Amino acid sequence: LRADEVKTAILVGNLKLIESIKGIGKKTAERLVLELKDKVGKQAVGSDVVMPAHNSLAQDALNALVALGISKSQAEASVQKIIRAEPTLTVLEDLIKKALKAI
Repeated sequence: LRADEVKTAILVGNLKLIESIKGIGKKTAERLVLELKDKVGKQAVGSDVVMPAHNSLAQDALNALVALGISKSQAEASVQKIIRAEPTLTVLEDLIKKALKAI
């Protein structure tokens, strides 16, 4: 993983991505997120890291779009656009549909 991917995974609490690192299990991933979230968050202030309103919802939608063959950068931009426009959106299927339409 790239450094920015690890930072984002810690910020949004994406345990699955952190667990995908060789030698990192569930407990270690949880501990990393717990202990580093504040430190990484302080570094991210003023940077280009954008925290979505619904972290797991946005991450699930992003994973689904990438699985459909859409580039990660294009999927991220689309998901962020929808979340900014509709911050109260809570249904994953609706977010994916709207992101696909935006692409």
